[in-house]
Amino acid sequence: MTYLTRQPDTRKVPPQMKRSLYGRATALVVAAGLAFSLTACGDDEEPQQDGPVTLVVNGLPPETEKVNREKFLADVAEFEAANPDITIDAREGKMVPEEFQAKLAGGQLEDVFYTYFTDPAGLIARHQVADITDYVKDFPALAQIRPELMAVYSDDKGRVYGVPQGNYSTGLVYNRALFEKAGLDPNSPPKTWADVRTAAQKIAALGKDYVGYGEYSKNNTGGWHFTTALYSVGGDLAVNEGGTWKASFNNDLGKQVLQNLKDMRWTDDSMGTRQGLEYADLLRLMGSGKLGMYLGDANMLPTIVQEYKGEYKDYGLGPIPGGTATLAGGDGYMFNAKASPATIRAGLKWLTYAFANPDPARIEFNTKWSSDTGSPVGLPEPQIWAGDAAKALTDARAKYANMPVENFSPFVNAMSTIPLKLEPPNAQALYALLDVPMNKVLTDENADIAALLADAETQANSILAAVK
Repeated sequence: MTYLTRQPDTRKVPPQMKRSLYGRATALVVAAGLAFSLTACGDDEEPQQDGPVTLVVNGLPPETEKVNREKFLADVAEFEAANPDITIDAREGKMVPEEFQAKLAGGQLEDVFYTYFTDPAGLIARHQVADITDYVKDFPALAQIRPELMAVYSDDKGRVYGVPQGNYSTGLVYNRALFEKAGLDPNSPPKTWADVRTAAQKIAALGKDYVGYGEYSKNNTGGWHFTTALYSVGGDLAVNEGGTWKASFNNDLGKQVLQNLKDMRWTDDSMGTRQGLEYADLLRLMGSGKLGMYLGDANMLPTIVQEYKGEYKDYGLGPIPGGTATLAGGDGYMFNAKASPATIRAGLKWLTYAFANPDPARIEFNTKWSSDTGSPVGLPEPQIWAGDAAKALTDARAKYANMPVENFSPFVNAMSTIPLKLEPPNAQALYALLDVPMNKVLTDENADIAALLADAETQANSILAAVK
């Protein structure tokens, strides 16, 4: 699901598909921690500004996110002081696909606007965003962003249309305390689905109140996790064939995903009897100390700790089992197709000031600020940087961490080896229909996997036929 990196999500989809309020706020504070002064451009010649510009941007946190909002506005004030020819008109709100076309047609679209990783491809194909390629060379900070993340905001010819500001990728959230209690090595989480199955059995054997492995199957979360598991073994939810999207899960890999869950639920009895779970249920169960493992990402951990009374020391994060690929997402900013050259330059100045600067001193300064204000520091993501900038952020997080960063080492060590995959078009609608087979195999010992996938495929192709 697209959630980065989990702030309150304005999309009209179930909120459990996204990060919790706290987790999303965390992602924004961490991203704000990347803000930097324009001196970080070093000796490169500063891009010329064509007179005064009022830059309309969105992404201003609402008043309910007091700390994040204050940080955002402080960055605006500092930026304007350093750039007297640029005025920032900051507005609340983020991407809402159902409202985007009307906003664009009505001339209400901001100059620089927030998007999720699932948005750029469609906006680029419809020519609804500005091509900023010719300006990027003047902002060397952008060259240090991980290429696979910049590719999300580029077309198939390498033309650039936006700037990422955060990311997440899915791994295995697990309870280190339960691993130790069950005789498992907490520093070596399962690497394959066979390993997951074995570990889940050992954890479930601790007693009737313990769940070895947890899974979703309600309010789109089942389809979300089906997709994640499918990616992990080399499958695709949907593929684009000659410009037409088609379902791609009714095959041996899709059956493998469901059969594994069915076996864990009914043969191993390692998944507990309560099913029909949705987003908060597994976080709550993990916080109670009764759940061994589930698929998730680092930004879920603050919610488990803050809302469900867990302790960071008890949790670890490992790479996605199987490791063929993992579901990833994130967010960033794009530019109004009508933006002038001066506006684009001003927008890139703002983005590389507030969200995308690899200057080590500023990274450290803002990471310390995050820690001092009580925001979680030490999570392995967001991590948009490559090379020296990545090390600077990792070092700063370790220095000011308020959680045991070593617990995430298995995930961090595998990050560079596992390809990232995004959601397909109309992902939420596909997830909703795939809740059905997920729920069925977890609640009916006699569920017919082949029939369930065949029926879902028919419905999915009807949904994908509407993709433009």
